[in-house]
Amino acid sequence: MRLFALRGAISVERNDAKDILDATATLMQEIIERNALKPPDVVSCIFTATNDLNAEFPAVAARAIGFDRVPLLCAREMGVPGALPRVIRVLIHYYAPEDHSATHVYLGEASSLRADLSAAQ
Repeated sequence: MRLFALRGAISVERNDAKDILDATATLMQEIIERNALKPPDVVSCIFTATNDLNAEFPAVAARAIGFDRVPLLCAREMGVPGALPRVIRVLIHYYAPEDHSATHVYLGEASSLRADLSAAQ
């Protein structure tokens, strides 16, 4: 087993608790599916949200889908002028077999953040 890190991001329609939770759950489910992740193999998840998203913590959605024993952290993304609004990002550290290849996941408008990775999805 080797330690891996992968990134993901998703755009959120509105600054609403339900929208934040739904978007985060969608992102996490897609990451889990594409990388065959299991919560016991996950070391930690760091979530960031842009300044315009403050109605709920993204980690709440991760806990609800089985990451309740994984250390989770939420932080504010840097407020860079012209940056894409209403985005939740995640950095996940996890263990997987040596031959595993991490698949980064960028959904919705957030796919423009890493077009180089999104094109391969």
